[in-house]
Amino acid sequence: MADRWHIEVDRDLCIGSGMCVGGAPEEFRLDAARQSHPVSPDREPSEEVLAAAESCPVEAISITRAATGEVVFPPEE
Repeated sequence: MADRWHIEVDRDLCIGSGMCVGGAPEEFRLDAARQSHPVSPDREPSEEVLAAAESCPVEAISITRAATGEVVFPPEE
């Protein structure tokens, strides 16, 4: 079994573009303030979630390995 991921959305960065919802409608929702949030913050790794994070125009979505905190996205420079 693969390491679980922890998904967070930085609400200070989120501009409510909806790109994450468009790319992964089962994984992200926009609330009444048009701020994104993950449906399940802790989940199995998913290409759909990674693609949604990559599509965020302001990189507001971060993915880490739940057990270790190792960064999956955005890549560390």
